[in-house]
Order: sequence, then C-alpha cells, then structure tokens
Amino acid sequence: MTSSAIRVLIADDQMMVRQGFTVLLNTQPDIEVVGQAVDGLDAIAKVAELAPDVVLMDIRMPELGGIQATGRIAVDFPQVKVLVLTTFDLDEHVYDALRAGASGFLLKDASADQLAEAVRVVAAGDALLAPGITRRLIAEFSRLDTTPRAPLKVRVGELTERETEVLALIAQGMSNAEIADRLVVAEQTVKTHVGRILVKLSLRDRTQAAVFAYESGLVRPAGY
Repeated sequence: MTSSAIRVLIADDQMMVRQGFTVLLNTQPDIEVVGQAVDGLDAIAKVAELAPDVVLMDIRMPELGGIQATGRIAVDFPQVKVLVLTTFDLDEHVYDALRAGASGFLLKDASADQLAEAVRVVAAGDALLAPGITRRLIAEFSRLDTTPRAPLKVRVGELTERETEVLALIAQGMSNAEIADRLVVAEQTVKTHVGRILVKLSLRDRTQAAVFAYESGLVRPAGY
C-alpha cells in the first residue's frame, strides 16, 4: 500500500456488502479501506474520525439514510467525495443524492475493476463516473424536477464564452480528453477551464457542474 493510497470508507447496513467491497478494494495497490459504517450517522462520525478521500454510500440505511448523510458530509467535509451505491441504475433516490452533493453513483453489481476505477475517478474529480448512465440519469433528474427556481442566468453569465461551452460539454458526460478533441485544444487547457468553472460557480466537482448545467437551463434533456 502506498502512502498516497486513496482512503475509502464503506457505509452500508449489510455486513456482506461492506466486507465484500473491503476485500475487493484492498487488493488494489493504490486504494485502502480505512473503515466501515453501518448507517448514515455512523458514516458521518467515521468521516470526522478517519478523514477518508471517498465514501461508498448506500442510499437506504437505518438511523440516517445515505442521502441525508451525503448532504451533511458535503457541507461539513467538502473535501470528501461521496460515491452513492444503488441497486437500480435509475433509482429515483439517486437524483436526490446528486443534489445533496454526491460525486457519482455505482451499481452494487459492478465488477471489481469497475468498483476500483469508480473510486479512482471520484477521488480525482476529473471525469464523470459512467458518462452514458450519468447523462441519462441527470437528464431524467432534470426532466422530473419541477421545483420553482430563481433565475440563474447571472451565475452562468460569470463564465466566459469558452467556459460556458466547456460546461455544456461536461453536462454531456464528456471527459477532459474528449472535450479537448472537440474544441481542438490541449487537455491541460480544458483542465484549467474546468477548474475556473468550479470556482466561479462554487461547485464541488464535475458531477455537480453537470447538474448545474441542466438546472440553469444551459443544457436541456433531449426532446425537451
């Protein structure tokens, strides 16, 4: 295990899930499971105690559910990334988890390689997790969300024309490399734009940027 290993906390009320994911992730040389939590309240306490980089968070847990726990972690420990675990790829609760501050989501039947890669992606914060599924989920989330909102054009207006273009491509689930190819610029240039977008809009990561793009009206789900 390297000193720079990604520190992971697993929060799930099922012991077999916690132990299974622990075994799978601890076989990776760059990932270390530093703790397990049995519910949302336990997860928050363990985050404070163990300072993980990534939390694998089940949605449905006793005492305090994963969505509420994610929201509290996002506020109190903004440097910690939350990767939501779900049984169904279009679980309606995942929409709420993304809004609460989750950085991505993963199906519980994912392979060991997919699990490890998901942890790396979320820890790095430089690509949307499972772009195709995430695009579909965010689009559906936006379509179903009818909550009235104050105009956000002023915040979008803080972005330059190129930053706005990059934000729209992020919402389509594109990686930095894909955006660089589309815009015919260096990947490092795209990384710089992404960083400025997150700072200007006070967003945690690319997933939140994608959600923002839909909520602000910058991007519309296909057919709407």
